[in-house]
Amino acid sequence: IDAVESLVREILVLPQLSLRGLMIIPQAGNLQAFEQLANLRQQLLTTIPNLSPQVFDTLSMGMSDDLEAAIAAGSTMVRVGTAIFGQRSS
Repeated sequence: IDAVESLVREILVLPQLSLRGLMIIPQAGNLQAFEQLANLRQQLLTTIPNLSPQVFDTLSMGMSDDLEAAIAAGSTMVRVGTAIFGQRSS
């Protein structure tokens, strides 16, 4: 988390990239990570002047087992493969 702001600043000066947001896949059961990522996005929008909330609009967090908590924390994109296709074989 400590390195995210400097990474975002480095990405923003690259002319061929458009940074849309942040993604997290937390350890199972760590639902507070969703809130932390949402707070981090808000902090970045506050501290980086040329970061637009209209472009930096994506919080990709949550999968089939925890999508409700992710959505409650502000997720704009969830990954629900298991809910659609079932468990993968190991």
